[in-house]
Amino acid sequence: MISTASENPVLRVAPAAPAEAAAYFRASLAFHADVSDVAAALAAGGDPGFVVVDTRSTASWDQGHIPGAVHLPTALIPEQAERLLDKSVPVVTYCWGPGCNGATRAALALAELGYRVKEMLGGFEYWAREGFAYETWQGPARRDADPLTAPVDGDCGC
Repeated sequence: MISTASENPVLRVAPAAPAEAAAYFRASLAFHADVSDVAAALAAGGDPGFVVVDTRSTASWDQGHIPGAVHLPTALIPEQAERLLDKSVPVVTYCWGPGCNGATRAALALAELGYRVKEMLGGFEYWAREGFAYETWQGPARRDADPLTAPVDGDCGC
């Protein structure tokens, strides 16, 4: 049994003061969106107010991508971003998944070019695992929701 804060690995470093924590989490939300929020905004119809950018290779794009996303591999951002994206429209980047920092690198490259940008947490992996429709070189596809990443019935309530 853990008896003191110094022995407790969670509390070894004390939690931040509430105001500091609020500032940190508010800032985090300014930099990130999750797949459920992106999917809900896209499904609402009309202009979602942002553009989704798939930052992966053409082979990865062909394997599966979010419907309506712009394909702009990270390495091509400096040469093609201004031709494909409007700086007045926020950008949401994604790559493969949580084990990949390609969307982070793409978001950095876009921000350095003057775009307002968020990274989609979970990437394409969680888009597919949460059961959202996607497109492949063969056409539309969809997987059943993985019960470890999304509720099978209803929404998560978060």
